[in-house]
Amino acid sequence: MRSVLIAPLLAFSIAAAPPAPKSASAKPALAAQKPMATATATVSVPRSYGARLEGFDYPFPVHVYRTMSQGQPVEMAYMELAPAKANGRTVVLLHGKNFCGATWGDTARVLAATGYRVIVPDQVGFCKSSKPAGYQYSLYGMAAMTADLLRSRGITKVTLVGHSMGGMVAERLAIAHPQLIDQMILVDPLGLADRLAQGVPYIGVDKAMELESRKTPASMKAYQLNAYYHGAWRRDYDRWVEMIAGMYAGPGRAAVMDAQARTTEMIETQPVAYEFGRIAVPTILMVGTLDHNVFGRSWAPAEIVNQLPDAATLGDKAAARMKDARFVPLQGLGHVPQIEDPARFQIALIQALSGAL
Repeated sequence: MRSVLIAPLLAFSIAAAPPAPKSASAKPALAAQKPMATATATVSVPRSYGARLEGFDYPFPVHVYRTMSQGQPVEMAYMELAPAKANGRTVVLLHGKNFCGATWGDTARVLAATGYRVIVPDQVGFCKSSKPAGYQYSLYGMAAMTADLLRSRGITKVTLVGHSMGGMVAERLAIAHPQLIDQMILVDPLGLADRLAQGVPYIGVDKAMELESRKTPASMKAYQLNAYYHGAWRRDYDRWVEMIAGMYAGPGRAAVMDAQARTTEMIETQPVAYEFGRIAVPTILMVGTLDHNVFGRSWAPAEIVNQLPDAATLGDKAAARMKDARFVPLQGLGHVPQIEDPARFQIALIQALSGAL
């Protein structure tokens, strides 16, 4: 394993991307960023969205993969982009826990323009996918259903790009279905350490549900400000707070909170940290040097909160335990580089895909 430093500014030529639908709200990938601003304690009242994000526009048409799981029908929403000029490769973009496929919009557009077929699923339990009652969520289950979706689309080999919780799903896919994967890129993944082993107390679904019930748009924004954007807020981040808050404000609030509570329990009890040695596919692990996210910090005892290592300190150690991995620190970026600095992230991503790193 070797570390690769991504400089703050890189020159890279990206082909013009196809125009977004008129309903899309995503900005052009290389557009100038808005000035930084400090987040306030209040946010505007979000629109009310349905349990499956009805009323929230995605940047590309949404399709549905239907299957049976745990004795009941489920639907997995996904976007699929055809390449402008096919290079023969398919990239799958996997979202995090407080994110949706829509947050990959700019990245998906640029990848398609560069020649990649792109699949962007919403995992069952999230965003525009179904949220079945009483469902037992697991990382292996998400990985298996993602693999089934890909096979249903006639895809036999992919590059996985997994962000946050999506990184944990990608790792499980790499362990369970290595023949499906030609390369894996992990972006600020969760699960780099076992937080329960570090002293964060276990919370079950009931306690997690109680915490979900306390969330407000303002508390969601405050959490993202500190955990994702290292204390600096831009107005364009508001859209992603409103996306999540709108589901809590809508008629499907109970189903959304139930899915979030159950996936909280999933993440805390299913760390991948002990199985990095089983990951044999070529992997690049990207972590922002300002990624201070720590899963479970909000309910950890005060005496250990400052002792919990954050993601920025764990990436190189995790990559060293994988069989064929390189660590790439993203200087000056936090937990969500594809949103914080999309142009710079896309340069690094395309270089990783092409083997230029």
